[in-house]
Amino acid sequence: MRLFGQSVPRVLLAAALLSLGACSILPEQAPSDVYRLPTASTVSKGTSPVSWSLRVVRPKSSEALDSPHIAVIPEGNVISSYKGARWSDPAPVLLRNRLTDAFYRDGRVQSISTDDSNLQADFELGGELQAFQSEYRGTAIEVVIRLDARLADDRQRIVASRRFEVHQPVADKQVPAVVSAFGQASDTLAAQVLQWTVEQGEKRYTAAPKNQ
Repeated sequence: MRLFGQSVPRVLLAAALLSLGACSILPEQAPSDVYRLPTASTVSKGTSPVSWSLRVVRPKSSEALDSPHIAVIPEGNVISSYKGARWSDPAPVLLRNRLTDAFYRDGRVQSISTDDSNLQADFELGGELQAFQSEYRGTAIEVVIRLDARLADDRQRIVASRRFEVHQPVADKQVPAVVSAFGQASDTLAAQVLQWTVEQGEKRYTAAPKNQ
């Protein structure tokens, strides 16, 4: 009993030392700056409203892009992220929201929903987000967004597909400049996808109306 009694203080002392050591060894996580995708530029209103509805869904992507990290490819095939900075949402959500906002601003498609709801629509816009990152080109840097867009009807049949790719030069290597370039690239891509979707939707809806 005496030996056991002497061992208890030693055990407590060892535990206390380990606890102190853990506190001093583990680094504190530096807070991250959270960035929104910069506000979309002014979009001209469309002239003729369409008769069909549209559901915009979150594009599929790789695990590296489906996160709030701001992706960067410094060289070769290495994909990394900017330290101390992140997006407010994963990249696919940011792009879906930017596309949805572009349709609202344009005004031609007046019945719009997203995959956050279970509402039915005449067409569904989705696809795969293949790139949403900055890339170094020697001493220069540019933002690259690549979307393989697909337009499907209300029976989930693909009626049109197209790849969209935008390259936007970055003014400097600081994170705010990179974020600004992402906003510009997203605006450009959204405008292209919007026009293509309206053209394809009108073509398909006119050829095969929903109720026929």
